[in-house]
Amino acid sequence: MGRRGRSNGRKINGIFLLNKPVGVSSNHALQRIKRLFKAAKAGHTGSLDPLASGMLPICLGEATKFSQYLLDSDKRYQVQGLLGIKTETADAEGAAIATSEVNVSEKEFLSVMEKYRGNIEQIPSMYSAIKVDGQPLYKLARQGITIERKSRPVTIHELELTSFDSPYAEMDVYCSKGTYIRNLVEDIGDDLGCGAHVARLHRSQVGPYKADGMLTFEQAEAIVEESGLEGLDKTLLPVYSSVADWPEVILNSSLAFYVQQGQAVQVSDAPLKGGIRLMTDDGQFLGIGELNEDGLVAPKRLISQQ
Repeated sequence: MGRRGRSNGRKINGIFLLNKPVGVSSNHALQRIKRLFKAAKAGHTGSLDPLASGMLPICLGEATKFSQYLLDSDKRYQVQGLLGIKTETADAEGAAIATSEVNVSEKEFLSVMEKYRGNIEQIPSMYSAIKVDGQPLYKLARQGITIERKSRPVTIHELELTSFDSPYAEMDVYCSKGTYIRNLVEDIGDDLGCGAHVARLHRSQVGPYKADGMLTFEQAEAIVEESGLEGLDKTLLPVYSSVADWPEVILNSSLAFYVQQGQAVQVSDAPLKGGIRLMTDDGQFLGIGELNEDGLVAPKRLISQQ
C-alpha cells in the first residue's frame, strides 16, 4: 500500500472511493485526495497504472490499518484489447515489438477465452511491480534486463466478452488478487496467433466496493465548494466496510474491554476459522480478530478509540 503520513492534518477516518482518471499515477491521486480532506494520514490499496482508470480506494486515518485486506480482495475490470500488435509492456504505453494480420472471428476469440476461466497460471510481465532481490521487475526491464519468472496461480471468477469488433475486443473480468490483466490479454492474443495488448483498462470493483460509490476529483472538489469539509466527510465509507464481508462477532461491554486490552476472550458463537470482524453491541467497530488455538477470539488488529 502506498502511504504518506504526517502528524499535522485532521484525524479523519474512513474510505474514499476515487474514480481515478487516465494519466494520473496512484500516488499523485492519493496526495490530491489527502490534501482535499486535509487528512493527517492516508494510503491507497494497490496501484492503478496511469494508463488505467477507475476505482482506487483511499484509506484515511485508522482505515490504513485495514488496507491490506482490500489489496488482497477480488477485483473487477473492463478491458479493451487490441489484436495484431504486441508491445514491450503488453499495454498501450509500450513500444510495439511485433505486428500481425488479424484474421480472428468472434467464435475463435470466445473459444480461446474458455481456457482462461477458473484457476490458471500466469507468468508476470517484466514490467510488473513484483520485486526480485528488492528490485521491481519493471526497473530491470527498463535497463534491458530480463530474468526468469515463476508462474503464479490466480483465479478468473468471471470472464465475459462484452464487445467484439476486430481488431478490438472488450471483456469484463472478475478475478483474484495478483491477476495481471495485461498478461491475460497478451496470452489470449498469443493463443490466437496474432498477439494483443491492452488498449484501455478500467477497474469497477475492489472487494465489497461497487462502481456506483465512486467519485471523481471534480465531484469531490465541488462538494467542498458547496458544503465544505463537513460535506466531504459524508462521502467516506466507515472503516469496517473494508471487511464488511467477514463474519461478525458482537461483544458486550465487558468482553470489548478485555479485547481492547489485547486479551483473548471466550465467545460462544464465534466462527471456527478465518478472520472475524469485532463489533460492540452498540454498533462500534473495534477491529479484527481470529480464533486462537485455545478456541478464544483473539484481537489481531484494533482501531484506536481516541
